[in-house]
Amino acid sequence: MKLKAKHQRLTLVVGALVALGGAGVLAFTALGDKATYFYAPSDLAAALPTDAIRLGGMVEEGSLVRAGETITFRVTDMRAQRAVTYTGILPDLFREGQGVIAEGTFDPASGVFRADTILAKHDENYMPPEVAGAMRKTASVQE
Repeated sequence: MKLKAKHQRLTLVVGALVALGGAGVLAFTALGDKATYFYAPSDLAAALPTDAIRLGGMVEEGSLVRAGETITFRVTDMRAQRAVTYTGILPDLFREGQGVIAEGTFDPASGVFRADTILAKHDENYMPPEVAGAMRKTASVQE
């Protein structure tokens, strides 16, 4: 039995939608465990996540302390600040008063963010988009 052209198109469209939905589900489940969410220090206070996240803001002036390869500093969004510890070599452009994104986990018990990776700003005019957005959001809340 031969299908009419109208039914053939409908079958193709339904098949394509099912395939597209299946691909979306596969992509979502594959990326679900690898996704890292961005938080500003003031967002982190409310969420208290324990999964891998990105914490972004400005390195607070006068907060940088080096003890061998372990570095501690505070990240601020001008409304809240969080202590960060990192063991390793910092990027050359990392310094106080500059934008930073730290990737790692937050320990709610101690209130310290343990960074695995530190991403520093690119040049004097650049701020990561997530950090710039969080800083603008915080500034509008304070006004």
